[in-house]
This record gives sequence, structure tokens and C-alpha cells, in this order.
Amino acid sequence: MPELPEVEMMARLLSGALSGAVVERVKSPGLGTLKSFDPPVEELIGAEINGVRRIGKHLLIDTSSSVTMLIHLMSAGRLQVFDKPASPKDRRSRFLIDLADGRQLRLREFGTHQSAWVKLVVTKKVDLEESLATLGPEAWPGPIDLKGRLDQPRPLHTLLRDQRVIAGIGRSWIDEILHFARLSPFKRGSDLTAEEITVLEEAIPKSLDRAISHYEKVLTIPLPDKLPMPLEVHNKRGEPCPRCQTKLEAVRFEDHDLVYCPQCQTGGKILKDRRMSRLLK
Repeated sequence: MPELPEVEMMARLLSGALSGAVVERVKSPGLGTLKSFDPPVEELIGAEINGVRRIGKHLLIDTSSSVTMLIHLMSAGRLQVFDKPASPKDRRSRFLIDLADGRQLRLREFGTHQSAWVKLVVTKKVDLEESLATLGPEAWPGPIDLKGRLDQPRPLHTLLRDQRVIAGIGRSWIDEILHFARLSPFKRGSDLTAEEITVLEEAIPKSLDRAISHYEKVLTIPLPDKLPMPLEVHNKRGEPCPRCQTKLEAVRFEDHDLVYCPQCQTGGKILKDRRMSRLLK
């Protein structure tokens, strides 16, 4: 899932590649991908792209017209620019923007669920868009003040995914952040000490900054289909902890694993089955 570091780098690279390009035509082959009808897509025709930016996990494409494109990649979306139009056999493309210079900007999706979406929003009203107006503070670059925001009886792995609490992180980077902070993903936010909150406030931007620094070295245009995520814990079940060499364990949910180190994060305790075992503290 593209999260803050991945979306941040897409915004940077695409902004450099697309600024000044002129929109020639717009097509939406993805069923239900375009979530708005007013303003109409015709407002984009002839407009110049001013830049691409990020808010939370959203991408925003600013144009010289009165319209901004708001995009959410959801679980498996990619926003990529290519030197020529997509092949008729390309089944991954959901939203296409043909540019006057012959290039094409494509919103593509690599998962089984077609959930990525695009909205056209009047630029002056972007801040009022519900998906943006309800976001919590940005997880990066910091500093972050979480005092009072985590005082809820929900486990950290759930709480930190709530974009109203903090914007930009999801399953992948929460595993990394909580491992960095040596905190159990099952500890409830309301049980955190002041010291633990401070540790978490520092761990979040540091973990994300490490990822962004990695991407700055390895990512260029064209953006790859599969991003080289510098993960040390997430999806590493059974591998040694990079800090203490203890075997990493996981809790299986319907569509993902939550990975943690028993030695570093849960006092040596292993949650065998989340449905049958008590949540770790």
C-alpha cells in the first residue's frame, strides 16, 4: 500500500516531470474511478499542470484552470507517466491523462480490488474536501505532538492507522515505527506513559525520513510498478529481528500480517491467535 513516503516521492518526481505540461484529453476506463461529476473533466482540457503535491496519503495535481485533481491510490494504486499512450491490452489503467507533448499520465491499479479514485475539486475549495478536512496532523516531517490524540482505548496498530489521528501512515510503516519505538502494537493508546508518547513522537518522523532518504537514492522517472520499500520488519515474519535477532512473529488478520518482535516489543510474549489469546500490553 502506498503510504506517506511512497506518495511523497511520487509527488516530488511527478511534479518535476509534469510541471508545464498541457492536458489534451482525459479518459476514465476504470469503472467508478472518477468520483465526481461537477466540475466536469472538460475543465482540464487545455490546462497546464502547475505541480503535484501530497496531503496525507492523497496526491493533488494543481492546474492553471480552476480545478485540482485529488487522487487516492488506496491499497494498490500507482500514478505513473509514460512517453506514449497505453496499449489497448493494458488492463491496469483506471484514469488516463493525455498530454500535448505525447506523454500520458496514468492512474494504474495492481490489486484485485479496484478502489483507487479521482475527484475533480474546485481549487478554492480543496481544503473543504471531507477526505482532507478530517485528517489529523501530518506524520512527516515533524515535529509531532500526539499528546491527547492517543488517549483512546484502542491498540496502537489500529489507532495509528486512523487518518483522523495522524495522517499518512498505514500497516507497513506502523510495523516499522512501533518496532523502532520498541512498543507493542497491542498496547492501548490510553495506557501509554508520557515517556512512551515522546518516544513515539520521535520514532514516526525518523522512520519515515529513513524511507524517504532511501527513495531519493533509488527512485527516478519512470516510477516502477513495484516500489523498493526499505522494510525491516513488515512482511518479515520468521526472519531475525534486525536489532536483537529474535525471530519476528506475526498476527494474521484477514488480508495482512501484523509483524512484531517479541523480545523488543512485547516482553517476550507471543500472541498465538488474536481470536483466542489476550491482547498483549
